[in-house]
Amino acid sequence: MPAFELEAVTRQLRAAGCVFAEDEARLLGSAAGSPGELAGLVARRVAGTPLEYVLGWAEFMGLRVGVRPGVFVPRQRSALLVEEAAAAARNGPPHTVVDLCCGSGALGLALLAELAGGHDPLPDLFAADIDPVAVGCARANLAGTGGSVYQGDLFDALPPGIRGRIGVLMANTPYVPSEYIARMPPEARDHEPATALDGGPDGLDLARRTAATAPAWLAPGGSLLIEIGVDQIPSATAVLTDNGFRARIARSAELDATVAIGTLGTATSGR
Repeated sequence: MPAFELEAVTRQLRAAGCVFAEDEARLLGSAAGSPGELAGLVARRVAGTPLEYVLGWAEFMGLRVGVRPGVFVPRQRSALLVEEAAAAARNGPPHTVVDLCCGSGALGLALLAELAGGHDPLPDLFAADIDPVAVGCARANLAGTGGSVYQGDLFDALPPGIRGRIGVLMANTPYVPSEYIARMPPEARDHEPATALDGGPDGLDLARRTAATAPAWLAPGGSLLIEIGVDQIPSATAVLTDNGFRARIARSAELDATVAIGTLGTATSGR
């Protein structure tokens, strides 16, 4: 993009409130095939459409992950969940991993990338989401990886054959308390699906459902990892211990990320 055009686009984006206007202008310029197309992309962004929807992709852990309107955009903080899941896969029963509430499939894709080269063979990946738009997006992103994507409500979506065999279960369940949804940035509140944001009165409704059912699906020694807010640490820890897990918390101040991790013993509790 010529310098004068970059400056003009940057001014438009800055006037619309885009904090990283110059960076966004460069990305939009790279995505556009003509001045007319650029004008259309800029108009969508100025109108409030999330940048990732305008571009058709989001950067996550060094990967370009396809996203489409109506699909939850992967957050950089979720890198902590992936890193902890990779550590669990290396140290525990790794043959089957699951990305529950998978959205675009970004976490499962990043986990396979983290394990590639140092984990042979790679584990079997199963991903699931209740939203058909998210499932279509995840299937496109995981095509060629050997991963399988299913639609349904939590564990109801998964094939029965992996029951009791899951070594690592990533559950990026929605954890925003219902009353806080209205306070979220409009890019999330107005464009992303409520099912990917609203976690119920205290934000842990789906986390509770997941933790209650997970022991029957995990292999002995398997781990459940759930992204939470820092203020939810006491409640999330109780959710895990009440369902027979050994619980610990991983926290990254740099990413402003918190993950509750529950590990089963060598024998399941029979749930």
